[in-house]
Parts: sequence; structure tokens; C-alpha cells
Amino acid sequence: MSSETIAPNSEQPSPDGATKLEQVVIRIAGDSGDGMQLAGDQFTAEAAAFGNDLATQPNYPAEIRAPQGTLHGVSSFQIQIAEYDILTAGDRPDVLVAMNPAALKANITDLPRGGTLIVNTDDFTKRNLAKVGYDSNPLESGAFEEYQVHAIPMATLTIGAVESVGIGKKDAERSKNMFALGVLSWMYGRPLAAIEAFLEQKFAKKPDIAKANMLALKAGWNYGETTESFATTYEVAPAKLPAGTYRQITGNTALAYGLVAAGQSARMDVFLGTYPITPASDILHELSKLKQFGVVTFQAEDEIAGIGAAIGASYGGALGVTSTSGPGVALKSEAIGLAVMTELPLIVVDVQRGGPSTGLPTKTEQADLLQAMFGRNGESPVAIVAPQSPADCFDAALEAARIAVTYRTPVMLLSDGAIANGSEPWSIPDIGSLPAIESDLATAPHDAAQAGTHLPYARDAATLARDWAVPGTAGLEHRIGGLEKANGTGDISYTHDNHELMTRVRGARIAGIEVPDLVVDDPGGDADILVLGWGSSFGPIGEAVRRVRRSGQTIARAHLRHLNPMPANLGEVLGRYRRVVVPEMNLGQLSMLLKAHFDADIQPVTKVSGMAFLADELHEVLLAEFAGTLGAIESAKTPAAVAAVVTR
Repeated sequence: MSSETIAPNSEQPSPDGATKLEQVVIRIAGDSGDGMQLAGDQFTAEAAAFGNDLATQPNYPAEIRAPQGTLHGVSSFQIQIAEYDILTAGDRPDVLVAMNPAALKANITDLPRGGTLIVNTDDFTKRNLAKVGYDSNPLESGAFEEYQVHAIPMATLTIGAVESVGIGKKDAERSKNMFALGVLSWMYGRPLAAIEAFLEQKFAKKPDIAKANMLALKAGWNYGETTESFATTYEVAPAKLPAGTYRQITGNTALAYGLVAAGQSARMDVFLGTYPITPASDILHELSKLKQFGVVTFQAEDEIAGIGAAIGASYGGALGVTSTSGPGVALKSEAIGLAVMTELPLIVVDVQRGGPSTGLPTKTEQADLLQAMFGRNGESPVAIVAPQSPADCFDAALEAARIAVTYRTPVMLLSDGAIANGSEPWSIPDIGSLPAIESDLATAPHDAAQAGTHLPYARDAATLARDWAVPGTAGLEHRIGGLEKANGTGDISYTHDNHELMTRVRGARIAGIEVPDLVVDDPGGDADILVLGWGSSFGPIGEAVRRVRRSGQTIARAHLRHLNPMPANLGEVLGRYRRVVVPEMNLGQLSMLLKAHFDADIQPVTKVSGMAFLADELHEVLLAEFAGTLGAIESAKTPAAVAAVVTR
């Protein structure tokens, strides 16, 4: 998406009486079992169908069923919808829906003064209040007078609305997420028909539950329509996006579609060998639905078996893929080294999450970059590609496949939790216009006299890629395995000269991968500060840069997709700027690599809270850089953390 200057949000009256907004950020929060993600997904689908630009970010606990009514069990879903091109799901909500005291306490500090607070009062019992440290009901204390508060007994109204269905009270109360969705749909003028169709399909085998949810949805809409609590409705017009056919898509789904498209472009089957792990599991779920496109999915007994099967598929002439998160990459590291030695195409999808070890399974981080670069024994270089947004996962998967197949190499595809679970509009491409990926599989010799003379490690002069011969092809018999290969023949070799030669050639093959030059967004060409990011920092950096430019200051930005090899013009780009600010959700891994290779003034900006950057905080970072205080602020982070835990 572009980074042109956007005017601040404003409210204007609409001809039909609704207040017109340029954008709004809505957050729905409740217990992890309250259906917050389902309600958020359906509001998102309506926004996408209406034509708004949008971005979403779910946030949920790692436990399948966290302790009910506790802060640890709060699940939330945030969406920003707008009539213009946006880059993030928003920093803070304009509207907060809190389904219980825990959701209120966990999220209220993010709601700005004057924001709209919609609360399910039925869950504000003495017991639930005590669970989160409230001595009394805060809604009755005047503590929230600075907000527009709508106190609604959602559970009571839902149970009353679905009484005619004849289901139990517990099942009836579960529909209160649809009541909340009905209220939001009324507030923003969204029709209910598509949501009702979804509910009918989702609960096709439980018609009573489907009917109850639809009745709750309508009850929420009618509540907004008839109550005097809401003074107005709001309108966010469709965005003027480039021409095309759009759909809402998450990062994991876009990545799965990109892998399928890559297989079609290369005229190869796609094989996914994997083991379920949060937040990468949805890739397996999506690909398992697409078998009609030459996709085979294999849920292995563990991470090592998953990647072993994927390497075997590549050996057999398919596009081998494995998907995981950071802990799984650690388990797969030896097998990735095997793919380096055998020089076979392999895509390793790493949906990064907070670590180390099991870490924060449902939270995001970018801390696997150095693991992707160096996390194997010996000199075992691989290519690294990182998408920048949910929709960009499609193109990043295509690019990873192009590199893997063309250069006969494993490619690490570094997504992360924020990208994988977030969503945005995706312009569906014309599949016929996608560039072909040439596999150039070795063919059987035409001359019988040449049979048995195949050299599996004979290399293409341009790419240094070795011949890729499918086993079972007459005349192309060859050895393969993890022991060092002799140049050309592929025979086992222990000679020091051959190992030196092969090690340097493997490195040169990766270094020689053709990647596009880095594109810099520097409108006036006179900025002296460059903000350089990678991965999911794209959106927050872009929004922060917009804000800086609105204030009249000049600043440049660029974003790296290719992390190994890096673009050929990167050194020249860095050399243009007095200072290069590098925000990343780790303790400075990209900054370390840049400092090692380029003579530039690199200022890392680090965050490892399990949460993505906010545009607000990066805006403050850039203001601090202009003021000359950013270096001191960044240097103080670790000493402050140490001081906080030292017993005095």
C-alpha cells in the first residue's frame, strides 16, 4: 500500500442522518469462549463486502479454554475500517465492546477519552468483579464519565430473544456475541443478510442453534434501532481502492493460496509435510481443502518427520513445503541442513511467535531472523523471504517458490503471528498473468551411449543450480544424502579441497540469487533519516511516517522483503542517509546484520512484548530521533528491565 498523506479523521453529517466517518477502530473483547473472534470475523466480512479498506488483528490466550472471567482468559478482536487506504488495524479503539469485567479491565486503558464503551452488564456480578480485583462495580462509580457508556444486559436480552427456540439457558446465553454484533451492525449501517447466511451454513447440523444466533443478531440490531441510548448511527464510505476484484484474506490463507499458485506456475505438485503448531496450523487447514489443485498434505507425527517427508517430495520432483513456528524450526534444523547439502528445493514457512522455547504461542515476534540465517551446523546458507502484510503473503510465497525451484535451495519464509492472523483486502490476481516458474528437471539422455554418465552436481553457469533429476528416470541414476558431495559426480567425498570448493559454491549460489533492488519512498529526495523495516512492521512504520510528513518534516522509508541475499543496492541506499532507524520485534537482529555488512549509522528500535508495534509508539520514536534522544531511550531499555527485577 502507498504512504501518501491522509487527512485526520473527521465527523460530518450524512444526508440520511448518519454521522459520516473517514475511519473507525472497533475492538470486541470477552472470554476466550465467548466467540469474539467469530463476531469480529463476521463484522470484517461485512466491511469487506461493503468495500471499506480494512485491517484486523485478533488477540487471544494460548490456552484452549483459559480460566473464565480472568484477565488471562480475555480474547479480543480489533478492526479498523476506512474510506481510504489504511496500513494497520489501528492503535486504540474508538469503540470498545466489553463482555465482562475482565475484558473491561484488560482493555479500558486503550480507549481514548470520548470513546464509545458498550458493556454487557449481566456479567458484572460480584464474583466476576472480584476475579479481576474490582471491589465494586466500576460502572456505578462514575469512573467512566469520560466515555460514552452504553450499559446493556446482553445475556438477559439474548435469552429473552431466543426463548421461542426452546434451547437451554446456557446455549441461549452463548448467542450474546451475536447480540453484540447486531448492535455494531446497526451502529454502522451494515445489513444482516450475509451474517445470517453464514450462521445458517455454520450450524447447518444444529438448526436450533442457528436460529438462536440469528434471533440474537436481530435482537441486537433492534436494540440499537429502538433504544434511546444511541443518539446516532455512523457511516464509513467504501474506499477508492485500485480497480479489481477483492476479498478479505488472512496471512495464513494468502500464503496457502500463494503456494498453490506457485505449484500451478511451475506445473508441479505441492506437498506439505507438517506438524500442527500455533500460529502456523491454518496453513495446513487451508491446503488440505485444495487437493484438486495437485496439493498433498501430510500431518506428520512430529516436526522432524514433517520436514523429512517434504524433502522426500522434493527429491521426487514435487514442490516440498513444511510449516512451523520458532520451536519447530529448531527441531527441523538438521533436516534443513540435509536440504542444503542435497541442494533440493524446499520452502520452510516459519510463522514467528514469542520465544524462547514454548514462549508465547499466540503472540507475535520477529526474533527468528538469526536462526533462519545461521541456525544450522556448518556453513549452510539458505535464502530468506519475509512478507510485509497479510495479502502480501501470496506474493511472498510465489517468490519463495521461484527462488527454491530456480536455485535448488531451501527458502525460509518468515511470516509472524501478526501477519498470519491479521487480515486485509486482497486484490485477486489474474492467475494467467503470473510469471511461470521453470523447474527444468533433468531429462533422460537421448543417446544410449550417454546412459549412466549423468552428473547430478553439474551446475548451471548462471544460477549455479545443480541438475534436478527425478529418481526412477532411466539413465539419471545418482547418489544423494547428507555426506559431502564430490563436485560434479555427487559421489561421497572427504577431501579437504573438495569440501572447500563445495562450501564456497553453495554460498555463492545463495549470494547470487537475483532479487529486486530496494525501493525507497523519499518523495522530496531530501530526507536525511531513513526508516528501514522488514516483516509486519510495514504497516506501523508506514502510518508513523505519514504522521511525521503531515507535520511538515521530511523522512524516507524502505522495507526489506529479501533478507538473504539482501538487495544489491542496499549499501548504496543506506549510504544516502545520515541515520537509519530500524524498528523490529526483537533485540536488534537485522540491525546487527546491517552493522556487520555496511558502513552506515544504524539505530535499532526494539520491542519484545509479544505485541506488534503501534503507529503511535513509532511516531514517538521518530520524533525522538528528530530531537536527538532516540539513542539514549533505546539504550536505557535493558538497564531499566534489569533494575525492575533486582531486589534492593
